[in-house]
Amino acid sequence: MIPMLKRILRTGIVTEPLPEAVEAEKRELARLHDEILRILGRALTIRQVDAGSCNGCELEIHALNNPYYNLEGYGIKFVASPRHADMLLVTGPVTKNMENALKVAYDCTPDPKLVVAVGDCGCTGGIFGESYASCGAVENAIPVDVRVPGCPPAPAALLRGILAAVRR
Repeated sequence: MIPMLKRILRTGIVTEPLPEAVEAEKRELARLHDEILRILGRALTIRQVDAGSCNGCELEIHALNNPYYNLEGYGIKFVASPRHADMLLVTGPVTKNMENALKVAYDCTPDPKLVVAVGDCGCTGGIFGESYASCGAVENAIPVDVRVPGCPPAPAALLRGILAAVRR
């Protein structure tokens, strides 16, 4: 143990500076967060609905709550009921089994309601498209305000999509 500690002390801290792309993303995130606070002035509540996705988009949505993006620190919260939501964040192609449930969630969301279709599957139906088991894109079941393409979209793109919906 002692030889290893001596070696560490001799070598020092070996790291590389952050790439410029990461620094640029951090600046953009700070700008997005400031704009969200300025526009909202209050909390935005989001109900996330999985309409039949592969869960890739959900992983990126969950990343929004980590300390790096800190969504809750800026007044944006996820809720369990559409009755308490201002926005529906819908992922995946809408399966026939989820079509009615999605319409019920949309009807239960109080006005003014916002809908954001997330991922290629939510925007266009993706590789699944329309079939006997799938309605395809979210807009085939309910009206959509903003589309966030990507398979899956990055958390920063999700933030931009949420902000675009709030600006409407």
